[in-house]
Amino acid sequence: MPDQILLQGMQFYGYHGVNPEERTLGQRYVVDLTVDLDLSRAGRSDRLEDTVSYSYIYRTVRAVMEGEPRNLLEAVAEAIAGRVLAEYPVDAVAVTVKKPNPPVRGSSIEQATVRIRRARLPGG
Repeated sequence: MPDQILLQGMQFYGYHGVNPEERTLGQRYVVDLTVDLDLSRAGRSDRLEDTVSYSYIYRTVRAVMEGEPRNLLEAVAEAIAGRVLAEYPVDAVAVTVKKPNPPVRGSSIEQATVRIRRARLPGG
């Protein structure tokens, strides 16, 4: 199993969804993110420069979640994964986006969840 940094339970308010009221009223979202990278150097050196700052990763996730509205949770997760892979020297990223109590008429759903995993392309 690779070394990992995990950020769990990040909460944001966003305006994603296909229904007009989701775009107008917005709602809370919860995001979990895991990045794979070699942490051995940071473990030995105890220097922030030898790892990826989870504060920076959090800001990247926040920019997507609180930024441009998207119709689908899949698109939100893909945007987060793409930005993390582009901005940080990680090997892979797993993103889980949860929409608590999604507005589905006539239903009682605790949450709708999308989970994706994307890896850096060889040589990329």
